[in-house]
Amino acid sequence: EIFEQNGSALGRDLENWTQAERELVWKPAFELHEKDGRFHLEAAIPGVEAKDIDIEVTPEDIVLTAETRHEHTERKGIVHYCEFQSGTMFRAIHLPKRINPEKVKAEFKNGLLRLTAEIAEARAKPAKPEAA
Repeated sequence: EIFEQNGSALGRDLENWTQAERELVWKPAFELHEKDGRFHLEAAIPGVEAKDIDIEVTPEDIVLTAETRHEHTERKGIVHYCEFQSGTMFRAIHLPKRINPEKVKAEFKNGLLRLTAEIAEARAKPAKPEAA
């Protein structure tokens, strides 16, 4: 639809592609900070129910996904302008240090997801055998 609306003007393909991508997949804003041996992640995910957010955790990454739906019905009357979107929310966050996936806690309140993850203890390197 975007390509049909904007025409196939030379040089607009990338702009059209990024606009289409934004309409299909949206990335929530987030902040990641470290304190007292833990990572603290806050992600703004307004308009989504907690039960609809999928959180995948590995030792090196946190991946957030959700489906959003916004529909217009006749009971709303005539919609003159709407910036709400339906689509997929996706955010992959690569962590600067490994975490323990078993020790991640999540809380979702007022559209803000808060995760706390314990940083995995660095393993001591085994001693090298001495040369004879």
